[in-house]
Amino acid sequence: MTGNIPTVEGIPVPPTKPKDEGSWVRPETANDAINPSQSRWYLKAQASALRSGMYLGMTLHYMASPRPPNPSFTLTIPSLLSKYKGTFTLQFYTPKGYEDAAKHGKRYPAVVNFHGGGFTIGNGTDDARFARYVLDTCDAVFVSVDYRLAPEYPFPTAVDDAADALFYLIRQSADLHINPMKLATSGFSAGGNIAITATLRFNEHLKELADPENKAPPVPDHKIRAIATWYPVTDYSVSRAEKRATCVKPESTLPPAMTNLFDGSYLYPGDIKMAHPWLSPARASDDELKEAIPQNVLVYTCEWDMLQKEGEAFAKRLAAEPLNKTVHHRMIPGVAHGWDKSPDPLKPAMHTQEVYTDCCRKLLAIFNAVD
Repeated sequence: MTGNIPTVEGIPVPPTKPKDEGSWVRPETANDAINPSQSRWYLKAQASALRSGMYLGMTLHYMASPRPPNPSFTLTIPSLLSKYKGTFTLQFYTPKGYEDAAKHGKRYPAVVNFHGGGFTIGNGTDDARFARYVLDTCDAVFVSVDYRLAPEYPFPTAVDDAADALFYLIRQSADLHINPMKLATSGFSAGGNIAITATLRFNEHLKELADPENKAPPVPDHKIRAIATWYPVTDYSVSRAEKRATCVKPESTLPPAMTNLFDGSYLYPGDIKMAHPWLSPARASDDELKEAIPQNVLVYTCEWDMLQKEGEAFAKRLAAEPLNKTVHHRMIPGVAHGWDKSPDPLKPAMHTQEVYTDCCRKLLAIFNAVD
């Protein structure tokens, strides 16, 4: 039955008809993009119910053969950058031979990953199928970040946690057998946004640490060499109505009930600017992008996704003057947003083996390139 029902990131959802045709107003603040009358309590209740639904969907997703790996170990680290103090978890997937790395002094590249779910649902284990390809193809450590979720922790908590994770992995790289000169970020959907915006937040804090009055210990030498971003949201200054109506297949996009929950949960408080670069990297300045974004960017979008056009536009901007990044953009034809998280227990979603392999081979080449 699940094969006949559209799914979004592993959750079966009913199809929606395009109701948003017409002219669109570009939101300037969160209050322009969401229903500000929704209570935070109501959003928390909705998010809790949807998290349960996603758990069921991902359970089916994990059943398809070959089964994805389990984390090798986890670490809980403190939140330092966010105003919401606390902790969050890193899920480590390690390649063959990692247990003997200390004996041989080997350091592995690391791919730091951020799961999807509209910043509101999801877990660090959701991308375990992609982790397998990273382990086998790149011979790299895969670290998936269980950043804290909205509405309990709204913008920019997820981005703060992501940057905190990068700083932690760099500072602890020797103990974790990670080569800090061979790092990449990756992410899916909301996590695809974080894979990009984490580098902006990271770079901003590096500048703060460079202040002579800052007494924090220096950050060890490091290099983020690539971003691999999958069907990311890159521009919140374009309304959901416009994105949905201008998609090639609006009936296959995320339904308004879901996007309203995601946006109402994450975009808080109401005076947040939709063009904030940590929210909408497509609205970041050329200087911000040139300085913070690594040279290599891999962008994967979905033909039937409301985010396809903005993802493609962002890829083209990064590749063009004056940014001149090395960009690989690939649109997967005939699939909707989050297609690779299909809850079909019999087989993985179509195209995943080929496109995951494509991505990881490119990451391997980037890690192995000589500066």
